[in-house]
Amino acid sequence: MIWLQILIELIGYLVIIYSVLFITFNICLGVISLKETRYYLRKNTKADYKLLASSPYAPSLSIVAPCFNEANNIVQSVRSLLSNYYFNLEIIVVNDGSTDNSMQLLYDAYDLQKAHHFVQGKLNTESIHGIYKSINPAFSKLVVVDKANGGKADALNAGINVSGNQYIISIDADCILAEDALLKIIKPIIDETEGTVIASGGVVRIANSCLVEDGKLVKVNLPVNLLARIQVLEYMRAFLLGRMAWSRLNGLLLISGAFGAFNKEILINSGGYNSETIGEDMELVVRMRRYMQERKLPYKVTYIPDPLCWTEAPSTLPVLIRQRNRWMRGALQTLQLHQVLCFNRTYGLMGLISYPYWLFFEVGGPIIESVGTLVFLLGIIFGLIKWKIFFAILFLLLSIGIINSLFGIFMEVMSYHQYKKPSDILKLILVAFIEPFLFHPIIVYANVCGIIDYLRKNNEWGVMTRSGFKNNISLNTPNLLYGLDERKQ
Repeated sequence: MIWLQILIELIGYLVIIYSVLFITFNICLGVISLKETRYYLRKNTKADYKLLASSPYAPSLSIVAPCFNEANNIVQSVRSLLSNYYFNLEIIVVNDGSTDNSMQLLYDAYDLQKAHHFVQGKLNTESIHGIYKSINPAFSKLVVVDKANGGKADALNAGINVSGNQYIISIDADCILAEDALLKIIKPIIDETEGTVIASGGVVRIANSCLVEDGKLVKVNLPVNLLARIQVLEYMRAFLLGRMAWSRLNGLLLISGAFGAFNKEILINSGGYNSETIGEDMELVVRMRRYMQERKLPYKVTYIPDPLCWTEAPSTLPVLIRQRNRWMRGALQTLQLHQVLCFNRTYGLMGLISYPYWLFFEVGGPIIESVGTLVFLLGIIFGLIKWKIFFAILFLLLSIGIINSLFGIFMEVMSYHQYKKPSDILKLILVAFIEPFLFHPIIVYANVCGIIDYLRKNNEWGVMTRSGFKNNISLNTPNLLYGLDERKQ
C-alpha cells in the first residue's frame, strides 16, 4: 500500500498547487475587472448614444443573421431586427438551404425581388441561389441571401461576402438584443486611437423566465428553474470577473457567438469563419489576433460590461451537458489548430498567458479534478485518507470559490443591477453556496465527456432544445438564426 499512499500524497500536492495557482490568477482577474468596470462606468454613464445612432460618420454596420427552417417565426424576427435604429446599417438574412417555406414567407412579407447585388467578399461558401432586396422603401436596409445549405459558419461567411459595410455584427441563435446594443458595442471601436479594434463584445445574460414581447425584453426576472438560476451566477463570474479583465490586458481569446462585432477587412483577410470547427467563434478571434500579431500591427479585442444580449440557458441536465460538452470540444479544436501560440513570445501576452491559461485551467481543470476524485475514492477504500488535512483543504477551496461567486454578485449590483428585487439577490447568494455541490460536478463531468469525445474525433453538434419564455412567448429575434438544434453535421 506504500505506492498508493505515495500516489495519493503526490496527487494531493498537485491539486493544492494547481488550486493555489488558479485561485491566485482569478483573484488578480477579479481585481482588474473591478477597476476596469468602475472606469468604464465613469467614462460612459453620460455618453450620448442617440447622437451616435444618428451620425452619418459613425462606423457602418452589417448584421448577419443565418436562418434554417424558421417558418414559424422568421417574419416577426426580421421585423424585430429592422426595428434597431442606426444610421449606417444593413441587415443581411441568410437562408441556409431551408427545406420549409421560410424563403417564401420572407418574399411575401417584405416585397422581395431578385437584385443584382455586388458580392464583395472572397470567402469560400456553398453556392448562392439569389440575393433579394425589398421594393418597399420601409425595408430598404434588408438584404436576403438564399443559398445552398452549408451550416452556420458557411452561412455567416456568405453574409459577410454580400455585406457592404465596415463592421460585421454576427448574431447567434438564442439571443435577444438590448435596444442600444449596436450603439454600445461600436463605441469602443470609435474611442480607440492607438490601434485597430478587430472585435468587440459585451456581457451575455440569461433570459429564462424573462418577459419577451415582439422580440424585445420587457421585464427581467430571475429564472424560476434552479439550473438556469445557477447559470446566471456562472455568467456573472465569467463575463464580469473574467472577460472584462482579459479585455483590459488585451488577452481575450473569445467573443461570444451570441453577439459580437468584427472588423470586416481583418475578418476576411484572416479567412472568415471556419466551417470545420464547432467552436467557430473562439477560433475566429484567435485567428484574427494571430493575423495582426504576425504582421506586427497594433490592435485590440475589446469587451464591455454592458448587458448587450440575453440568451436562453439550458434548463434540463441533458441539454446542459451536451452544451458544455460541445464548448469543450470547440475549445480543444481551437487550441490544437493554434498550438504554435503556446509559450511563444512572438505572440506576446496571447502566447505567454492567454493560451496557457485556457490549456491548463479551462481544459486541464476538469482532468485534474477527475483524477483527484478517483484517487480520493481509492484512498477511502484503502483507508489512506488523512481526514483532518482533507477537510481543512476542502473548506479552504470551497470558501474561496464561494467568495469569488459573491464577488461576482457584488459586481453585478454595483454595475447594472438587472435584478432589482432584494429577494433575487438573496436567492443568488444562496445559489453561491449550493453551486459547488450541485452544479460544479455536473460541469466537470460534461467537460471530461467533451475531452473524451474530442479524442474520439466526435464532431457532432448535438440536439439542443429550447423551452421558450414566460407567457409562452418564444425567442422571436433569435429564432430566425441557426437554432440550438439546427446545424449541418
